[in-house]
Amino acid sequence: MELRQLEYFLAVADNLSFTRAARQLNVVQSGVSATIKALERELGAELFVRHPTGTALTPAGQELRPHARATLDAARAAKDAVNATRGAVRGAVTVGTLTSITVIDLPALLAELHRRHPEVLVQLRAASAGSAGLARQLRDGDLDIAFLVFTGAPPTDLRARLVAAVPLLLVVPAGHPLASRGEVPLSALAGLPFVDSPPGYGTRAVVDKAFAAAGVERTVTIEVADLGTAAGYIRNGLGVGFLSWSILDGIDDSGLVTVRIADQDLTWRLYVATSAARPPSAAARALLALIEDELRSR
Repeated sequence: MELRQLEYFLAVADNLSFTRAARQLNVVQSGVSATIKALERELGAELFVRHPTGTALTPAGQELRPHARATLDAARAAKDAVNATRGAVRGAVTVGTLTSITVIDLPALLAELHRRHPEVLVQLRAASAGSAGLARQLRDGDLDIAFLVFTGAPPTDLRARLVAAVPLLLVVPAGHPLASRGEVPLSALAGLPFVDSPPGYGTRAVVDKAFAAAGVERTVTIEVADLGTAAGYIRNGLGVGFLSWSILDGIDDSGLVTVRIADQDLTWRLYVATSAARPPSAAARALLALIEDELRSR
Protein backbone atom coordinates (compact mmCIF):
# COMPACT_ATOMS: atom_id res chain seq x y z
CA MET A 1 0.00 0.00 0.00
CA GLU A 2 1.39 3.39 -1.03
CA LEU A 3 0.76 6.83 0.42
CA ARG A 4 -0.29 7.99 -3.04
CA GLN A 5 -3.04 5.35 -3.10
CA LEU A 6 -4.36 6.60 0.23
CA GLU A 7 -4.18 10.20 -0.96
CA TYR A 8 -6.23 9.35 -4.05
CA PHE A 9 -8.66 7.31 -1.97
CA LEU A 10 -9.28 10.24 0.40
CA ALA A 11 -9.72 12.67 -2.49
CA VAL A 12 -12.49 10.49 -3.91
CA ALA A 13 -13.98 9.88 -0.44
CA ASP A 14 -14.03 13.60 0.33
CA ASN A 15 -15.53 14.62 -3.02
CA LEU A 16 -17.65 11.48 -3.64
CA SER A 17 -16.67 11.97 -7.25
CA PHE A 18 -13.79 10.63 -9.33
CA THR A 19 -14.01 13.67 -11.59
CA ARG A 20 -13.77 16.21 -8.77
CA ALA A 21 -11.03 14.16 -7.09
CA ALA A 22 -8.96 14.19 -10.28
CA ARG A 23 -9.43 17.95 -10.55
CA GLN A 24 -8.33 18.41 -6.93
CA LEU A 25 -5.28 16.20 -7.43
CA ASN A 26 -4.51 17.79 -10.80
CA VAL A 27 -4.31 14.40 -12.54
CA VAL A 28 -6.37 12.67 -15.20
CA GLN A 29 -9.46 10.80 -14.04
CA SER A 30 -8.25 7.52 -15.51
CA GLY A 31 -5.21 7.70 -13.24
CA VAL A 32 -7.44 8.09 -10.17
CA SER A 33 -9.63 5.17 -11.23
CA ALA A 34 -6.63 2.92 -11.90
CA THR A 35 -5.07 3.78 -8.53
CA ILE A 36 -8.30 3.07 -6.64
CA LYS A 37 -8.76 -0.25 -8.47
CA ALA A 38 -5.21 -1.27 -7.55
CA LEU A 39 -5.88 -0.41 -3.91
CA GLU A 40 -9.12 -2.38 -3.96
CA ARG A 41 -7.30 -5.40 -5.40
CA GLU A 42 -4.64 -5.17 -2.71
CA LEU A 43 -7.22 -4.91 0.07
CA GLY A 44 -9.54 -7.49 -1.47
CA ALA A 45 -12.58 -5.26 -1.02
CA GLU A 46 -14.51 -2.64 -2.97
CA LEU A 47 -14.14 0.82 -1.47
CA PHE A 48 -16.70 2.71 -3.54
CA VAL A 49 -20.09 2.03 -5.05
CA ARG A 50 -20.21 3.59 -8.50
CA HIS A 51 -23.64 4.37 -9.93
CA PRO A 52 -25.01 6.81 -12.52
CA THR A 53 -25.98 9.45 -9.94
CA GLY A 54 -22.66 9.52 -8.11
CA THR A 55 -20.19 7.69 -5.91
CA ALA A 56 -20.60 6.42 -2.35
CA LEU A 57 -18.32 4.73 0.16
CA THR A 58 -18.88 1.05 0.87
CA PRO A 59 -18.69 -0.18 4.51
CA ALA A 60 -15.07 -1.15 3.78
CA GLY A 61 -14.38 2.34 2.45
CA GLN A 62 -15.92 3.92 5.54
CA GLU A 63 -13.67 1.80 7.75
CA LEU A 64 -10.57 2.69 5.74
CA ARG A 65 -11.16 6.44 5.70
CA PRO A 66 -10.05 7.35 9.28
CA HIS A 67 -7.05 4.99 9.05
CA ALA A 68 -6.02 6.49 5.73
CA ARG A 69 -6.30 9.98 7.23
CA ALA A 70 -4.22 8.97 10.26
CA THR A 71 -1.54 7.40 8.05
CA LEU A 72 -1.21 10.50 5.87
CA ASP A 73 -1.18 12.71 8.98
CA ALA A 74 1.69 10.64 10.40
CA ALA A 75 3.62 10.91 7.14
CA ARG A 76 3.03 14.67 7.10
CA ALA A 77 4.28 14.96 10.69
CA ALA A 78 7.45 13.08 9.74
CA LYS A 79 8.09 15.51 6.87
CA ASP A 80 7.43 18.47 9.18
CA ALA A 81 10.00 17.15 11.66
CA VAL A 82 12.66 16.81 8.97
CA ASN A 83 11.88 20.25 7.52
CA ALA A 84 12.07 21.77 11.02
CA THR A 85 15.72 20.70 11.30
CA ARG A 86 16.42 23.01 8.36
CA GLY A 87 14.26 25.82 9.74
CA ALA A 88 11.76 25.44 6.89
CA VAL A 89 7.96 25.36 6.96
CA ARG A 90 6.42 23.56 4.01
CA GLY A 91 3.20 21.79 3.15
CA ALA A 92 -0.44 22.72 2.70
CA VAL A 93 -3.07 24.08 5.06
CA THR A 94 -6.77 23.92 4.23
CA VAL A 95 -8.87 26.68 5.80
CA GLY A 96 -12.65 26.80 5.93
CA THR A 97 -14.43 30.11 6.36
CA LEU A 98 -17.88 31.64 6.40
CA THR A 99 -18.97 34.30 3.94
CA SER A 100 -19.09 38.01 4.80
CA ILE A 101 -16.50 37.82 7.61
CA THR A 102 -14.73 41.14 8.19
CA VAL A 103 -13.99 40.97 11.95
CA ILE A 104 -10.61 39.48 11.07
CA ASP A 105 -8.57 40.42 8.01
CA LEU A 106 -8.00 36.95 6.61
CA PRO A 107 -6.54 38.11 3.25
CA ALA A 108 -3.90 40.13 5.11
CA LEU A 109 -3.07 37.19 7.38
CA LEU A 110 -2.67 34.84 4.42
CA ALA A 111 -0.49 37.40 2.65
CA GLU A 112 1.76 37.61 5.73
CA LEU A 113 1.90 33.81 5.92
CA HIS A 114 3.04 33.70 2.29
CA ARG A 115 5.66 36.37 2.96
CA ARG A 116 7.13 34.46 5.89
CA HIS A 117 6.70 30.95 4.52
CA PRO A 118 6.48 31.08 0.71
CA GLU A 119 6.53 27.29 0.42
CA VAL A 120 3.26 26.88 2.34
CA LEU A 121 0.24 26.29 0.10
CA VAL A 122 -3.08 27.62 1.44
CA GLN A 123 -6.36 26.16 0.21
CA LEU A 124 -9.29 28.38 1.22
CA ARG A 125 -12.79 26.89 1.16
CA ALA A 126 -16.01 28.81 1.69
CA ALA A 127 -18.61 27.07 3.82
CA SER A 128 -21.20 25.14 1.83
CA ALA A 129 -23.26 24.23 4.91
CA GLY A 130 -22.45 26.99 7.40
CA SER A 131 -20.75 26.49 10.75
CA ALA A 132 -22.24 23.02 11.17
CA GLY A 133 -20.66 21.95 7.89
CA LEU A 134 -17.30 23.45 8.80
CA ALA A 135 -17.29 21.64 12.16
CA ARG A 136 -18.09 18.36 10.40
CA GLN A 137 -15.26 18.90 7.91
CA LEU A 138 -12.82 19.57 10.76
CA ARG A 139 -13.84 16.32 12.44
CA ASP A 140 -13.55 14.39 9.18
CA GLY A 141 -10.09 15.82 8.49
CA ASP A 142 -11.18 17.67 5.36
CA LEU A 143 -10.10 20.99 6.94
CA ASP A 144 -7.08 21.89 9.03
CA ILE A 145 -8.48 25.17 10.38
CA ALA A 146 -11.95 26.71 10.28
CA PHE A 147 -13.55 30.00 11.22
CA LEU A 148 -17.01 29.18 12.55
CA VAL A 149 -19.70 30.20 15.01
CA PHE A 150 -20.81 28.42 18.19
CA THR A 151 -23.89 29.43 20.17
CA GLY A 152 -22.62 27.87 23.40
CA ALA A 153 -19.38 26.41 24.67
CA PRO A 154 -17.27 24.92 21.82
CA PRO A 155 -17.49 21.11 21.60
CA THR A 156 -14.72 19.22 23.37
CA ASP A 157 -13.58 17.43 20.21
CA LEU A 158 -12.50 20.77 18.72
CA ARG A 159 -9.88 23.23 19.92
CA ALA A 160 -11.38 26.71 19.60
CA ARG A 161 -10.15 30.26 20.19
CA LEU A 162 -12.61 33.16 20.35
CA VAL A 163 -11.94 35.65 17.57
CA ALA A 164 -14.80 38.12 18.04
CA ALA A 165 -18.09 38.54 19.89
CA VAL A 166 -20.42 40.85 17.98
CA PRO A 167 -23.98 41.88 18.93
CA LEU A 168 -26.64 41.24 16.33
CA LEU A 169 -29.01 44.10 15.57
CA LEU A 170 -32.52 43.87 14.21
CA VAL A 171 -32.57 45.51 10.77
CA VAL A 172 -35.85 46.80 9.33
CA PRO A 173 -36.69 48.92 6.30
CA ALA A 174 -37.18 52.64 6.87
CA GLY A 175 -40.90 53.22 7.34
CA HIS A 176 -41.42 49.89 9.11
CA PRO A 177 -43.62 50.17 12.26
CA LEU A 178 -40.60 49.19 14.40
CA ALA A 179 -38.22 51.67 12.76
CA SER A 180 -39.10 54.47 15.17
CA ARG A 181 -38.38 52.40 18.27
CA GLY A 182 -34.86 52.31 19.67
CA GLU A 183 -35.33 48.87 21.25
CA VAL A 184 -38.04 46.24 21.40
CA PRO A 185 -38.65 42.94 23.20
CA LEU A 186 -38.30 39.82 21.12
CA SER A 187 -42.04 39.17 21.48
CA ALA A 188 -42.68 42.27 19.32
CA LEU A 189 -41.28 40.33 16.34
CA ALA A 190 -43.84 37.52 16.47
CA GLY A 191 -45.52 37.00 13.11
CA LEU A 192 -43.02 39.04 11.10
CA PRO A 193 -41.35 37.53 8.00
CA PHE A 194 -37.57 37.13 8.31
CA VAL A 195 -34.58 37.11 6.00
CA ASP A 196 -31.91 34.80 7.45
CA SER A 197 -29.24 32.21 6.72
CA PRO A 198 -30.20 28.55 6.16
CA PRO A 199 -30.23 26.16 9.14
CA GLY A 200 -26.70 25.24 10.23
CA TYR A 201 -25.31 28.73 9.71
CA GLY A 202 -24.01 30.64 12.73
CA THR A 203 -26.33 33.64 12.66
CA ARG A 204 -29.36 31.43 12.13
CA ALA A 205 -28.37 29.27 15.12
CA VAL A 206 -27.92 32.32 17.38
CA VAL A 207 -31.29 33.80 16.42
CA ASP A 208 -33.17 30.48 16.53
CA LYS A 209 -31.79 29.83 20.02
CA ALA A 210 -32.93 33.25 21.26
CA PHE A 211 -36.45 32.83 19.85
CA ALA A 212 -36.72 29.33 21.33
CA ALA A 213 -35.61 30.64 24.75
CA ALA A 214 -38.25 33.37 24.58
CA GLY A 215 -40.95 30.98 23.39
CA VAL A 216 -41.58 33.11 20.31
CA GLU A 217 -42.24 31.54 16.93
CA ARG A 218 -40.91 33.10 13.76
CA THR A 219 -41.06 32.44 10.04
CA VAL A 220 -38.04 32.69 7.77
CA THR A 221 -39.38 33.45 4.30
CA ILE A 222 -36.05 34.10 2.54
CA GLU A 223 -32.83 32.15 3.16
CA VAL A 224 -29.50 33.53 1.90
CA ALA A 225 -26.13 31.85 2.36
CA ASP A 226 -24.34 35.21 2.21
CA LEU A 227 -25.87 37.58 4.77
CA GLY A 228 -24.23 40.47 2.96
CA THR A 229 -27.06 40.15 0.42
CA ALA A 230 -29.80 40.19 3.08
CA ALA A 231 -29.91 43.98 3.25
CA GLY A 232 -31.37 44.23 -0.26
CA TYR A 233 -34.29 41.98 0.61
CA ILE A 234 -34.89 43.83 3.88
CA ARG A 235 -34.70 47.24 2.21
CA ASN A 236 -37.37 46.16 -0.27
CA GLY A 237 -39.78 45.13 2.48
CA LEU A 238 -39.51 41.36 2.02
CA GLY A 239 -38.73 40.77 5.68
CA VAL A 240 -36.69 41.89 8.66
CA GLY A 241 -33.42 40.34 9.78
CA PHE A 242 -30.52 40.29 12.18
CA LEU A 243 -27.14 41.57 11.03
CA SER A 244 -23.89 42.48 12.80
CA TRP A 245 -22.14 45.84 12.59
CA SER A 246 -19.33 44.09 10.70
CA ILE A 247 -21.73 43.29 7.87
CA LEU A 248 -23.53 46.66 8.03
CA ASP A 249 -20.21 48.53 7.80
CA GLY A 250 -19.43 46.84 4.51
CA ILE A 251 -22.73 47.37 2.68
CA ASP A 252 -25.03 50.15 1.55
CA ASP A 253 -27.28 50.61 4.57
CA SER A 254 -29.44 53.37 3.07
CA GLY A 255 -33.13 52.76 3.63
CA LEU A 256 -32.39 50.56 6.65
CA VAL A 257 -32.86 51.17 10.38
CA THR A 258 -31.31 49.15 13.23
CA VAL A 259 -33.23 48.30 16.40
CA ARG A 260 -31.83 46.75 19.59
CA ILE A 261 -33.44 43.72 21.26
CA ALA A 262 -33.99 44.52 24.93
CA ASP A 263 -34.54 41.14 26.55
CA GLN A 264 -32.33 38.57 24.80
CA ASP A 265 -28.60 38.12 24.28
CA LEU A 266 -28.11 37.97 20.52
CA THR A 267 -24.33 37.78 20.19
CA TRP A 268 -22.53 36.27 17.22
CA ARG A 269 -19.33 34.61 18.42
CA LEU A 270 -16.70 33.72 15.83
CA TYR A 271 -14.03 31.14 16.70
CA VAL A 272 -10.99 29.75 14.94
CA ALA A 273 -10.93 26.00 15.47
CA THR A 274 -8.94 22.86 14.79
CA SER A 275 -9.58 19.20 15.51
CA ALA A 276 -8.63 18.06 19.01
CA ALA A 277 -8.03 14.55 17.66
CA ARG A 278 -5.19 15.50 15.30
CA PRO A 279 -2.16 17.72 15.96
CA PRO A 280 -1.95 20.59 13.46
CA SER A 281 0.73 20.46 10.80
CA ALA A 282 3.66 22.87 10.76
CA ALA A 283 1.89 24.91 8.07
CA ALA A 284 -1.29 25.07 10.15
CA ARG A 285 0.69 26.03 13.26
CA ALA A 286 2.34 28.87 11.36
CA LEU A 287 -1.04 30.31 10.38
CA LEU A 288 -2.48 29.80 13.88
CA ALA A 289 0.50 31.70 15.32
CA LEU A 290 -0.22 34.66 13.04
CA ILE A 291 -3.89 34.61 14.05
CA GLU A 292 -2.90 34.55 17.72
CA ASP A 293 -0.54 37.49 17.22
CA GLU A 294 -3.34 39.43 15.53
CA LEU A 295 -5.79 38.75 18.36
CA ARG A 296 -3.28 39.69 21.06
CA SER A 297 -2.51 43.00 19.35
CA ARG A 298 -6.13 44.18 19.53
